[in-house]
Amino acid sequence: MSIANIEHYIGGCVAANTSGRTQDVTNPASGRVTGKVALGSAEDVSAAVAAAQAAFPAWADTPPVRRARVMFKFLELLNQHRDALAHLITAEHGKVFTDAQGEVTRGIEIVEFACGIPQLLKGDYTEQVSTGIDNWTLRQPLGVVAGITPFNFPVMVPMWMFPVAIAAGNTFVLKPSPTDPSPSLLMAELLRQAGLPDGVFNVVQGDKVAVDALLEHPDVKAISFVGSTPIANYIYETGARHGKRVQALGGAKNHMVVMPDADVDQAVDALIGAGYGSAGERCMAISVAVLVGHAAEAVLPKLVERAKALKVLDGENLAAEMGPIVTRAAHERISGYIEQGVKEGAQLLVDGRGFDGKQAGPGCADGFWMGGTLFDHVTPEMRIYKEEIFGPVLSCVRVHDLKEAVALINAHEFGNGVSCFTRDGNVAREFARRIQVGMVGINVPIPVPMAWHGFGGWKRSLFGDMHAYGEEGVRFYTKQKSVMQRWPESIGKGAEFTMPVAK
Repeated sequence: MSIANIEHYIGGCVAANTSGRTQDVTNPASGRVTGKVALGSAEDVSAAVAAAQAAFPAWADTPPVRRARVMFKFLELLNQHRDALAHLITAEHGKVFTDAQGEVTRGIEIVEFACGIPQLLKGDYTEQVSTGIDNWTLRQPLGVVAGITPFNFPVMVPMWMFPVAIAAGNTFVLKPSPTDPSPSLLMAELLRQAGLPDGVFNVVQGDKVAVDALLEHPDVKAISFVGSTPIANYIYETGARHGKRVQALGGAKNHMVVMPDADVDQAVDALIGAGYGSAGERCMAISVAVLVGHAAEAVLPKLVERAKALKVLDGENLAAEMGPIVTRAAHERISGYIEQGVKEGAQLLVDGRGFDGKQAGPGCADGFWMGGTLFDHVTPEMRIYKEEIFGPVLSCVRVHDLKEAVALINAHEFGNGVSCFTRDGNVAREFARRIQVGMVGINVPIPVPMAWHGFGGWKRSLFGDMHAYGEEGVRFYTKQKSVMQRWPESIGKGAEFTMPVAK
């Protein structure tokens, strides 16, 4: 089997690695190395930023409607290559193919939103704001902006960023995860085919060296990041110290409250899909079930049955419900959390550590396989409750009533997503009003907003003032300018020494 070399994309073409450093890219289903990705140097980052800086003036001057036409062509090509992107995701990340198709679709929705950039960039206008003076505002691009994206959504998360940024007139440098880097190059090629000028979109593969070079480069005006909270905090502080606008989305510990009146089968379906889908490697995965009152007795037996029956298979098998863990290191980390939960006294109802990869399909014996894991009687003092595991581990916490559930969730350091399953309209209303979390679902387990609404959590799940994509994304990637204008015929005689006021 040949090993692919995965390089950078700079100035409209594939660019060789200057650092000499590489990292293995592995198919997590088989455990086999399929590629070697370049780990960029500061010089590689400088070359990408220089290409983006050179392309910026002409691209910023391109009328928004013409930029939108490039986005429309890119959208057409994405729809044609949807399955090719999904297969790349499955091959390098491991998520099941149907889930990968869904990821690509959610990215495509952001491109559809970005196609409306002429409308989104419209400013405000006030005639005769004062005698003989008109005032208007406009939004202009920042310049070179960069995105640092995670392994769990190698297509969707970059498309949270670059379509809006580019449509708004910026040029872009993407630093994808080295774990699953190939989709970034296919997206770059599709942008080229769509007619995007060379240098407007660039890719630098790499690790912390490339990240730090982007954070420190004086020509990078803004940084978008999605990843863990410690790294989000580092990105935010370092970027701000270097004078950049920063949007850094961090970790999560998403709860799903099940009220006693909830439809039990619907709640169990939601917990299984949201807890174990994509092997729990989602920032919006449900990792804590908050079972209120007698809901625990109704829900837990069905959860145990369903968790044991999960179809854990090679992601290319269309019958698969869950694929492998992304890397061996991640598998070891998740296994350590399960052991820690047992030591701390949580009741282990289903243990996924014993799953045999041979059951997943031909050639999967050496993959990074794990079944679904389910804990009961988890308490807020336990590490498996407090920390983000990012794996197929669902923890059940029992509480007496809605008030206790809300207090429990609001006390957690993360505030990314949350859900409540109930038939009671007043419970739903009070929960949505009082919960201190950025994205709320009522009978919706994974409340990821649509493209025109914007994505973002609260507390230590987001560093920065603006959420990703939607109108928040347009604001993040542009700066407002206010213009006041009058003409000589309306200007009075003599100097004015007081603050101008409306006359």
